[in-house]
This record gives sequence, C-alpha cells and structure tokens, in this order.
Amino acid sequence: MRISKEETSSNASQVLGLISSLKQLQGVTSLDLNKLLRDAENFTIQHSTEKGSLLKIDLEKLARSLPLHLVSVLISSKKDEDMFKYLLCGIRLLHSLCDLSSKNSKFEQIFLDDVKVEEQLIDMVFFMLTYLGGYRQEGHAFSRVHLLHSTLVVCNLYLLTGFISTQWRDIVHVLLAHPKVDIFMDAAFGSVRVVVRCLETTLVAYNKDTSMESNLTAERVVFYLCQQCEASLQFLHSLCQQKSFKERLLRNKELCGKGSILLLAQSILKLHIQPYTPSRITASISRLKAKILSILLSLCEAESISYLDEVASSTKSLELSKSVALEVFELLKKAFGRNPGHLTAGRPMGFVQLNAMRLADIFSDDSNFRSYMILCFTEVLTAIISLSHGDFLSCWCSSNLSETEEDASLEYDIFAAVGWVLHNTSPDVKDATNLEFNLTRNSMLKASYAHHRTSLFIKFFANLHCFVPNVCEEQERNLFVLKVLECLQMDLSNLLPGFSFDSDAPKFATASKNLRSLLSHAESLIPNFVNVEDIQLLRVFFGELQSLFTPNGSGRNCVQDSKFGESSWDKFYKLNINESYQEAQSAGGRPFPLTGKEPSDLDKKGGKVKEGMLENSSYANLEQCKTQAEDKVQGNGSNRQSQVENKGISGKTALGGARDTDKDAHKIETSGSDASSAKGKNAVAHMDNSDLSKSNERLKKVTVKENPEDEKSELAQRKKRKRTIMNDEQVLMIERALLDEPDIHRNAASLQSWADKLSSNGSEVTSSQLKNWLNNRKARLARTANKDVRPAGDDVDHPISDRQIGSALGPSDSPNGPGQHVVLVGVQGEEIGKGKVFQSHGMWNGKTLEELATCVVDVCELRVDKGLRLPYSSEATGTTFAEAQTKFGVMRVLWDLNKILVLRSD
Repeated sequence: MRISKEETSSNASQVLGLISSLKQLQGVTSLDLNKLLRDAENFTIQHSTEKGSLLKIDLEKLARSLPLHLVSVLISSKKDEDMFKYLLCGIRLLHSLCDLSSKNSKFEQIFLDDVKVEEQLIDMVFFMLTYLGGYRQEGHAFSRVHLLHSTLVVCNLYLLTGFISTQWRDIVHVLLAHPKVDIFMDAAFGSVRVVVRCLETTLVAYNKDTSMESNLTAERVVFYLCQQCEASLQFLHSLCQQKSFKERLLRNKELCGKGSILLLAQSILKLHIQPYTPSRITASISRLKAKILSILLSLCEAESISYLDEVASSTKSLELSKSVALEVFELLKKAFGRNPGHLTAGRPMGFVQLNAMRLADIFSDDSNFRSYMILCFTEVLTAIISLSHGDFLSCWCSSNLSETEEDASLEYDIFAAVGWVLHNTSPDVKDATNLEFNLTRNSMLKASYAHHRTSLFIKFFANLHCFVPNVCEEQERNLFVLKVLECLQMDLSNLLPGFSFDSDAPKFATASKNLRSLLSHAESLIPNFVNVEDIQLLRVFFGELQSLFTPNGSGRNCVQDSKFGESSWDKFYKLNINESYQEAQSAGGRPFPLTGKEPSDLDKKGGKVKEGMLENSSYANLEQCKTQAEDKVQGNGSNRQSQVENKGISGKTALGGARDTDKDAHKIETSGSDASSAKGKNAVAHMDNSDLSKSNERLKKVTVKENPEDEKSELAQRKKRKRTIMNDEQVLMIERALLDEPDIHRNAASLQSWADKLSSNGSEVTSSQLKNWLNNRKARLARTANKDVRPAGDDVDHPISDRQIGSALGPSDSPNGPGQHVVLVGVQGEEIGKGKVFQSHGMWNGKTLEELATCVVDVCELRVDKGLRLPYSSEATGTTFAEAQTKFGVMRVLWDLNKILVLRSD
C-alpha cells in the first residue's frame, strides 16, 4: 500500500512505525491491552510480534496520531481492497483504545478527555462517511469490496458510541453542537443507502442462484450484509428517536425536502424475499423494513415541522413519497393476506405490520395522501370486511391472536465484525466462518398487540370516511364509501389468498355482519386503544354504506352493473347525498332509516332489503346507531342549548355532521353522512306522504326527548385531522383560563404551563397541540358568529339580519368588472368576508380566470380567521388569507364565481 508522504507532524520513519504498530495491535482486545498497560511505564507497552520479536509502542502517541493518519490514508491511497482493510484495522484499533479508556482511568485522561483528540475523531468519522456515501459500486454482486465497504460504514457510526458516550442523548448533543452536523446527516444516510444498494444487488443475484467463486457461500455473504444494513439503520433509528435530532433532521432540505430519506426507505421496502430464503435472512430483512418504517413514523409525528408537507412541497418528492406509500400498502396487503402462522418461528421479525399500519393511518389522515390511499387500498379493506365471519372474528375481533410480531435490537460488535470480514475476504481462506450477532428481544403482550392492530384498522375507516371542508377537496366527498360499494361488486378473494370467503352468502350481508361485530368489539377497547370519535365515524360509515345499498322499487340493487357503460362508482359519485338530505329536511323530517322493523307499506311496494343486512345485533337498528353517533361525536349536555344561546353562538346543525358550539375547536364532516341521519333518495322513494309524515312526527319526538341539546364539538379544520385532544374537564379548565388570560396562545411560557396543567388532568397535551387548539377555537368562533342564523344582541360585533343581507345583495349574476363590491361565501353558504373585485377576466398568476370560473377579489372585511386555507392556494399567491396579505399588501384571493354574491350599489 502506498502511503502519502504528507503526514501531519510526522516524518517517514514515524509513519512506518505507526503502520507497523497499527497492524500489530489491531487484533489485540482492549482487555489484553489493559494487561500490557499495567506493566508499562509512561504508556509504552511491549508487544511480541508473530515472528517472535519484541516491539515497543508508545500507546499515548499512537492514540493521538491515529485519527489524522487514517484520514491521510483515505485521501492519498489507492481506493482498493487493501485500503479498505487497512482502514478497518485502524477503526478496530481505535475502538479497542476507546474501550480501554473505560478500563484504565489514566489512559482515559490523556485520550478521551483531550478535546483536540475528540475533535479529530469526529472529523475523521464525518470525512470517512462522506467518502463512503459517495462510493460507486463496482464489480459483481458478491464482490469482497461490498463486504469491506459496508463494514467500514457501520464501524464508523458505532465508533461514535466509543469515544462520545453510550447514551444516545449525549451523542446527539455533541453532534448537534458540531458546525458540520448537516454534513454528517447527509453522509450518514447516504452511506447507509449505499450499503442497502450493496445488499439489494447481492440479494437479486442470490435469488437467481448465482454461485460464489470462493469458499464463502452466497448465504453467508447475504446474511452478513443483512446484519451490516440492520446495524447501520438501527444506529440512525436510535438518533431519530431523540427529539432534538429529529427536529434538526426535518430542517435538512436534502434529506427531507428533496426526498433522500424516502429513497432509502424505497430501497429497503423493495427488498424482495423468496419463499425459500433462509429464515435468518428473512427475519433480518423484515426487521430492516420495520426500522425504516419506524424512522418515517418518527418524522411524520414530529410537532415542529410537518414532514409530509415538506415532501409534498415539490412534485418530485411528492411522487416519490406516494411510491413509498404504495410500497407500504403492498406490504400490508401481503401481511393481511397471510394466515397468522406465517411468522418465522423463533426469530423476531420486527413490528413490520404494526408500523406499516401506523404509517398508513397517518397517510389516511393527511390531505396529500388520503385520495391516493382510497384509490390504492380500498380493495384490501373491502376484502377484509368480506372475509368469512369466522376468519374476520379471529383476526380482527380477538384478543388472542395465534401469532404476533416481535421486535429485536442487534448488539453490534465492531471487533468481531472486522475480524470476520478480514478473515473471510482473504484470498487464501480455507474455512469460512459464521458470524451472527446477538439480539435483544422486544415483544408486546398478545392482547395489547391485537388491540393496537384492531384500533388502527378502525382508524382507516374513520379517517378515510371523514370529510373536512376547506381542507379536503370537494371531489373527495363520498369517495371512500362509494369506492367500497364498487369493490363489494368485485371478486377480491385473490387479495387475501390465505383466507376463505363465504361464496354462498351475499357479500354485502357478510360485510355488514363483520362490521357489526367490529363495532361491538370496538366498544370494549374504549378508552385505552380506541377513542369514541373513531368508533362513531365507523358507525356512521356503516350506516351510510347500508343506506346507499338500499334496493330500489324493482328489487335491483343500486350498485348493480350498469348497462349503459357507466361504472357503479361513477353513478354513485353523481348521486347528490346532500340534495336528499335537503329534500328530507324540507319535508320536516329525515328519510326513513334502515331498521330491523320496516313499515308494511314499504314491503307492499316491493322494497325488500337483502338478507343479512338487518341481522339481529346491537347495531341492527341504524336509526339508533346514527343517533348515537350524533350524540357522541358532536357531544351532549344537559344545558347545551342554553349555553349556546347565552354565548350568542348559533346552535344550527351544519351539513355533514358538524355542529357549532362554544366548547371544542374542531370540526368533523363525514363523507356523505350527516347528523340528521339522512339516508338518501332511495329510502325516501319507498315512502308515501303519510309514511313520511308519520316518520317525521316520530323523529321530531326523538329529537326533543332523546337528543335535546347535544351540540358539542366542531372538530378542527386541519390538514392532519386531529380530533378531540382533551376531555371535558380539560376543556373546562382552559375555557376558564381564557376568561382571565385571553392571549395564552401568544405567550410561550404560558402555553407550556397550561399544557402541563392540562396533562395532569387527562391525556397528554403538548404546548404545540394546545396552541393549535386555541387557534382553531378562535377560527371556529369567527365562523360561528357569522352563520345564517344569528342571535340578536351585543355579543355579535356586526349583527346583520337575513333581511338586511337579502336587500343588500344584487341579482345572482357573476361580477363583470373590477371595483364591484361582493360577498365571499364558503362551501356551506356561510359568509367568509366582503371585498372588491380586482380582476374578473384574463390571466392571473398563471391561471385563466374564465376556464376556472373564478375571479380575483381584494378582501377588506374578513369574517373568519386569517389562517384559514384558501381554495386556490400556491406559493406565489399564498395558502392562507394571512399569506396573501403578506405577499400583496392586501388579502387578494382567487374565489369561485358560484360562491360570490354581488352587492347592490346604492
């Protein structure tokens, strides 16, 4: 090996002495070094070489010179196997010296307590990882360089635990204090990605049954690379579990904004395992997938910065993130399609399925991915609820699954890893050896695992069915329930090959029976595993599904195949559920609900319900089910109506199941469902006027007696649909506090103080969650104060009667030029604000106003919070009213013509 002559503060003879010392001591353990050091004077040890000669080595001088020496070798030497092996020997010796410091206090004082040495060690690790992260693979799949490179990456990472600390918190503190921490992050993730690519290339060749040229078998090589990948990813995972590191990572544009972490995740999730792959390789790759999913979860759950918003900021990274989401969905499809007995006996596989479900839960709750998940994953969800009842109960309604997942942490040993790779990559090796690191197992109780799994399954339905105005796109309304209806007409048995489907029973009847059982089982999981709101949304979804499945007068089901070339989903997408709701309301009541007991008139008209839809169960009565959902999601209280009136807030029920109240600052609207249990046109079609009148009378009584003042929660219009974060006691506490301190949200110290107080009286509430809650409360109060039904009195800043509004508005024509005074309204007809038309024709910021049927308005009087998201948002024009004002100096926004009312000029 050629060594550079430009060694810092060393002459040629000293360099040769350093190389000789390194080669002699790299195989000596820290325990043996400590023994040699006991008999030494001034840290000069005597070591016998293989040839029997006695070599004197100044251990202190060696330790101080080694970091810079290894950097010099990397810079000046030829990049080949010999260089990699020499660097590994140096890292191994540094590891032993670090370990020696913990055994010998005197050596620790002159080595690790020296700030200069520590700085040199950190710079050496950063430099090596940067080089290794840019390494380009060469040679065939089973190249020895791959083994050496992957080992060098992992050893550099774990060397940090040797000379900094074994505590991850301390390591993160030192790394974040370093001025080149971003370089370290890029290099660490980049080098691990190269290691994964080495494994990927080797695994593909292994699956093709490529034989090894040397005595080192293919399986040994693949398994060794698997362990190196797992160890390196485990290191990154441990760093990401530290909040401060995670938040700094989220600000790294290359890794998060441009998708480098997503590329790493994609590479790992695409690693393919054949059925005949040995169990130790299968388990290791499975744990790899579990760890990368956990890293993504950690980033998605961060409070300071939205990771999904970061990756959605550019088209390229958004597409990449969707490809990763697709890999997650495919992983879940395979996991759900196997019998529980598939897990590798005796080997922990990691929490792959659980982590994938948690990540899918986040996707289902994010506006960037919700529609994509409906498109890609609804068939799998529909297949699950279509399973035979016995299989469904055993998998999703049981507390005792036959098999559960088990995680494990790998105990990486630098000394052993370097020894193995140096021995087994030697040209003259005769007896290849095995190396398998110990695992520290981490398992969950069977019942807890099963309940977590079921709760996440319920969340899928709750999140995908929930429709939040001003956040969700209008085309997402009804999307999930209609897609489920379409899937119920398909043969989905191939999606879950490990299970059986009841071919005799109607698929909808089976799905209904399974959903009833799921609802019943979910009740027992409150509050430790399932929250009430998710159950109510699932119940409302079930009711909506049944209402849409009501047969028409001829006995044909409304989702039967169309003879007119139109898909069932297309037909249902054109069904205006809200129109049915309004028709029923104008008649003074609600459409007839699907219950176990139907009026005889309905039977006479041929409107028979399919068998299995109305089985006996605690949820067979859909009217009761919907009323319960209305009560619990929106809340009830003995004095709710009086509270609403006294505070001057409208108690009018909003379409889609959202109610205005004074207590919670959140809003839920379910896709196609509403708080009045409206079921659509089909049910109404089967009823004559007398039936409808009787039904309305009965429902009026129910409204008065059973549900008099249940207006409670308006759930947050947020991109991440976080529902109730506080219980009633916590809400009452903060409401009282706001009377004395109305500007809590502007005071960081006060926010933290109240977050701590609230957490001691219920579930944990962070300061950022509390701030969001207060901001949403403020926005909700602004919206509520401007509803169509306005209370008279001084509580409203600008009380305007309906008559006044009506006289002020002109005909329903669209604005025809700049300067016109207009009123902007929202999706539910509520007033958003007033302003003047700025532009009504031509192009504006790349958008053709005529094509979009929009115009540009300068808002001068806003009735809602400035943080409300705009219907047409972009970086150029702003995403909220506040951003628009910042960019233009006025709140200049693009608004739909059909949501603009022209004011008469006096």
